[in-house]
Amino acid sequence: MASSMQQQEVSNGNNNNRIVAVNVTPSGTPSHEHDFSKPDQTPGWKKFLAYVGPGFLVSLAYLDPGNMETDLQAGANHGYELLWIILIGLIFALIIQSLAANLGVCTGKHLSEICKAEYPLFVKYCLWILAELAVIAADIPEVIGTAFALNILFHIPVWGGVLLTGCSTLLFLGLQRFGVRKLELLISILVFVMAACFFGEMSYVKPPASGVIEGMFVPKLKGNGAVADAIALLGALIMPHNLFLHSALVLSRKIPGSKRGINDACRYFLIESGFALFVAFLINIAMISVTGTVCKADDLSGENVDRCNDLTLNSASFLLKNVLGRSSSIIYAIALLASGQSSAITGTYAGQFIMQGFLDLKMKKWLRNLVTRIVAIAPSLVVSIIGGSSGAGRLIIIASMILSFELPFALIPLLKFSSSSTKMGPHKNSMIIIVISWILGLGIIGINVYYLITAFVGWLIHSTLPKVANVFIGMIVFPLMALYVVSVIYLTFRKDTVKTFVEVKDDPAMQTHVEKGFVNNGQVELSYAPYREDLAAEIALPEGPRL
Repeated sequence: MASSMQQQEVSNGNNNNRIVAVNVTPSGTPSHEHDFSKPDQTPGWKKFLAYVGPGFLVSLAYLDPGNMETDLQAGANHGYELLWIILIGLIFALIIQSLAANLGVCTGKHLSEICKAEYPLFVKYCLWILAELAVIAADIPEVIGTAFALNILFHIPVWGGVLLTGCSTLLFLGLQRFGVRKLELLISILVFVMAACFFGEMSYVKPPASGVIEGMFVPKLKGNGAVADAIALLGALIMPHNLFLHSALVLSRKIPGSKRGINDACRYFLIESGFALFVAFLINIAMISVTGTVCKADDLSGENVDRCNDLTLNSASFLLKNVLGRSSSIIYAIALLASGQSSAITGTYAGQFIMQGFLDLKMKKWLRNLVTRIVAIAPSLVVSIIGGSSGAGRLIIIASMILSFELPFALIPLLKFSSSSTKMGPHKNSMIIIVISWILGLGIIGINVYYLITAFVGWLIHSTLPKVANVFIGMIVFPLMALYVVSVIYLTFRKDTVKTFVEVKDDPAMQTHVEKGFVNNGQVELSYAPYREDLAAEIALPEGPRL
């Protein structure tokens, strides 16, 4: 320890000595720490602006091409009847994303780093592989959606669009050299481009306000395939990689280590995430309303009726062109391009944090961007070359199923860690939040598992393969399903063993301290603030106010 640090021993329940590093400024040395004897005069809105950014980056996962396709299909098949699913889903998303942000703020570590410290070696590597697969699966709709948009606008082959998407994403990420505010500004512009495009489309088709409002607040599951489409909407909303991403992005702010400072930061991140997700909610509503109005019209031709019955990202442009005119198709393609490109950028970010957290790899930023991008676009490139537009469209469906499969392996650790006093100390979830989050979390996990199992069994029953092949496939898949269920139960009921919060009572100005590191040979180093210089170097967001 440096001479300016005073070491203080703290004993935990297991009688292990821990070392708490407390800053003590020597006499004669200018102090840059906040004077707690003076009240903070910074206006609340200025404090809030310092925390704006992570929520908008995270909200892009709720506007990606995978969400667009499920929204378009829900509107085409059921009109406005499933809008309430979007409302419930984004309220749930706000709760979950706030838990991810709080975890990062209160522990000084993001979700993948805490998983690395908490779980045994084999479990840690399994979770890492599953997290990487989730990033790849989430990136597939983004890459293919962008490729479809380039095909509609410039008639570029889908496989060529996939390659251009990878290159353009790396180019946009290069804006980090000029400060991430430039990248945040670009992404914000893309989000509002999407909003302008779909609000423009909605103003043209003029959906009935009464039907839209009724769809948002009156739950209905009528019609053939309504349950499956509702499950698909929920599954597309909650992205596993987004939980890792949000818990990491908040660490780039300098947050005071006092209880008040941490609580204020959590509140500001909640408000910011709420506003960003509200914008995402309005865009999702607009997407469903547009196709709901177009496909439920009485004067549709037979060709357009067939397109409505099997609507995809690619065929939606032809539908809008035939019904609303060529300009509508172009506006849709611009929105799709903005959606795919912006969400691909955040997917690359998530891949960086997952690799760094689970493996602690010290790779150069450009190299990690390149590796993440190559791994993500490889499946899309191969399928688009072999299967063309139809094959790429089917790949989006497969990717959505993979994301539904992956969700428990990010969501359950988050729910457990954010509800644990050993991880969060006095900042752990209240009993009400624990009950609500676990009910919602287990509910959506149960729905996804049920959907996957019934989809597979249905495919097996109606498969045209020989019976011997069906039996062989069943012998392989059903044990894997059992292993999957056992893994989910293990994560749910396993007791946490690593303590990552230590309360220090000797300093009257600072009653609580948040840990920057984990136990190492019985010792741990703590700091007043969970500020991460390594992540700030990766994403140089502005620092928050010192309270």
